[in-house]
Amino acid sequence: MTGTADVLVIGGGMAGISAGARLAEAGLSVRVLEREAAIGQHSTGRSAAMYIPSYGNATLRALIAAGAEVMLAPRALARGTLTSPRGMMLVASEAELPDFEATLAEPNGMERITPEEARAWVPVLRPEAVAAAARDPAAMAIDVDLMLQGFARALRAAGGQVVSGAEVRGLTRRGGDWLIETAAGAFAAPVVVNAAGAWADMVAGLAGLSPLGLQPMRRTAAILPAPKDHDIENWPLVASAAEAWYFKPEAGKLLVSPAEEDPVEPMDAWPDDMVLAEGLWRFEQAVSVPVTRVERSWAGLRTFAPDRTPVAGFDPRAEGFFWLAGQGGNGIQAAPGLAGLAAGLIAGQALGLAPEVVAAVSPARFA
Repeated sequence: MTGTADVLVIGGGMAGISAGARLAEAGLSVRVLEREAAIGQHSTGRSAAMYIPSYGNATLRALIAAGAEVMLAPRALARGTLTSPRGMMLVASEAELPDFEATLAEPNGMERITPEEARAWVPVLRPEAVAAAARDPAAMAIDVDLMLQGFARALRAAGGQVVSGAEVRGLTRRGGDWLIETAAGAFAAPVVVNAAGAWADMVAGLAGLSPLGLQPMRRTAAILPAPKDHDIENWPLVASAAEAWYFKPEAGKLLVSPAEEDPVEPMDAWPDDMVLAEGLWRFEQAVSVPVTRVERSWAGLRTFAPDRTPVAGFDPRAEGFFWLAGQGGNGIQAAPGLAGLAAGLIAGQALGLAPEVVAAVSPARFA
């Protein structure tokens, strides 16, 4: 046996590292098993890097709010502030007005602004692209790497460990423990946290559990040169109400995404050139500047549960098997709230969330 612990976390993305940190801080011995050579190699490293408290359904907004203290507090994870001002703006063409009104019908904190105000903020928007607009003044940019490394430092400072190159090959329950066979050796613990992202259903299969129906969705992004004669530093993230595209400033350039959700198998995702081209064409219809050059592009996976709400809690079918998956497009900003929930349920701490939120994310809802 390579090692034993109180909790074994499968997956070294933001979900697994943040939950591992909180569990270790609660006094449990924790090992995070990551199949890659370094943490945060997949969805975490390919995030849109935005904190948007108005995003998602009511359960997601509650999870985001539960982690606000970490996201917004100066030096919350020991080195620097995780967020910086950015803002978010939602715009709608005439055809997108039903989507726009459906979003604004939610009590999500978004504020209506006039089309003129929207175009004054981001002058490259075409008039026909902005029949209506709203903003989320609380939206912020996230330093994702600083956040991930901060949680990793907290994990190690509390005695936790990250084991890299530890792809899980077998998972069985024996004598009150989960025995995990990995490429880096064998491990045992009474509790296993399935934070394997797009591979979470596959991990459950190794444990003899039927899948929950988690679906990885590919999303592509590209970096374009900043529009000439425009100062983009204070532009917000701008998204179409029908989620046909979004763009935001990124290190002096413009990050543009087709905002697609194409179902794929769990994989190290790559961009589809046709999807990117079609998405950039939609973006060009909304702005007055042409796309002249793509400097680089990439793709990542956003994994959703069937009801598009994260899954966090003990599986009622298997003792000590804890799900932490299905975060969709909210994996970074919801991570502190979900990590606190995981620590509460596993270590017996205060949950800090309403009972209806805890029930809404429980895997028992799929029973």
